[in-house]
Amino acid sequence: MINVFRMKAIMMKEFRQLSRDRLTYAMIVMLPLIQLLLFGYAINTVVRHIPVAVVDQSHTQASRWIIESVKASQVVDIIHQYDSSTEAQQAIESGEIRAALVLPHDLAQRQAQGRELGQWMIDGSDSMISSSILALQNLPVSYPEKLGNISADQRPDNRTFAMTVFYNPSQKTALNIVPGLLGVILSMTMVLFTSIAIVRESEQGNLELLITTPVSSLELMIAKIVPYIFVGLLQVTIVLSLGHWIFGVPINGSIIDIFLGSLVFISASLTLGLLISTIAKTQLQAMQLTLFVILPSILMSGFMFPIEGMPVIAQWISQILPATHYMSLIRALVLKGADLGDLYRDVIWLSCFTVGGIIVAALRFKKTLD
Repeated sequence: MINVFRMKAIMMKEFRQLSRDRLTYAMIVMLPLIQLLLFGYAINTVVRHIPVAVVDQSHTQASRWIIESVKASQVVDIIHQYDSSTEAQQAIESGEIRAALVLPHDLAQRQAQGRELGQWMIDGSDSMISSSILALQNLPVSYPEKLGNISADQRPDNRTFAMTVFYNPSQKTALNIVPGLLGVILSMTMVLFTSIAIVRESEQGNLELLITTPVSSLELMIAKIVPYIFVGLLQVTIVLSLGHWIFGVPINGSIIDIFLGSLVFISASLTLGLLISTIAKTQLQAMQLTLFVILPSILMSGFMFPIEGMPVIAQWISQILPATHYMSLIRALVLKGADLGDLYRDVIWLSCFTVGGIIVAALRFKKTLD
């Protein structure tokens, strides 16, 4: 026979316990709020204002009108101008720009003959961004009357521009997903492993033993993350190997650079987990905080949705996340064959995050001892 009064007593006890657990109570409110803001405000599948460059070899009034027509589309933002297509391609490889429009010397002749007016060189490592730029292939260009008007239907195949897609010319989704998925997997596992590291020691009663040893807080933090570094590197090997053998993902960059770049990100992710472990009081709280961090890392890092499609504020927030820098880094290394030196900005940021995070975690752990 069910006793309603006994059930009521248990329910009241659970409500009181929940109200005293401030972290869990905050997560109940913040998780749906964060998801609502991410999906309703920050996530945008219509990509605009993609950073591109122009190589104007014509330097004529017609080329200036073409550039203005491209700007008017609002699909791209021209942030650089280069003297040669080689410079533009190097900028694409380093991730500085997403595409470059090359306007050739014989632009006037092409205009008179109704041929393609120029060529887009496109970074195909992000299929959503490349698709947005490919839509400019038939962009109508209007000139002043004295320059003459050549409509799109007067050109072969109605094309205004020729399109060249680098790194993923066939637009295969797997080539974009697999390197990005590596960042997601490492974020989930590395942050989760270390977020419960200190908390588990406390719950098992081992923390008191560590306090009595001469091990300093900084030494403890470093020692906690080193074993998981090897776990992370093993995951990198598994994902890239299977991605290459099963999905045909090319590994164009140096293996050493790929592992070094991954090592920096693994260290940053482990450090983030340590910071969480100094905040949480229980393993449940640690997992809740991990979810709170991982969700924005997946949605705002460029893995699912291009950062260029997000509002400016969301783009600033995304730059704080280690996963954002690793997404850019690993795609450039694997697909573009870039050198780690070309990606020094991401490497420096991840390194600074790691060092700063370890120091803060050590200080917070010391406060806990006091």
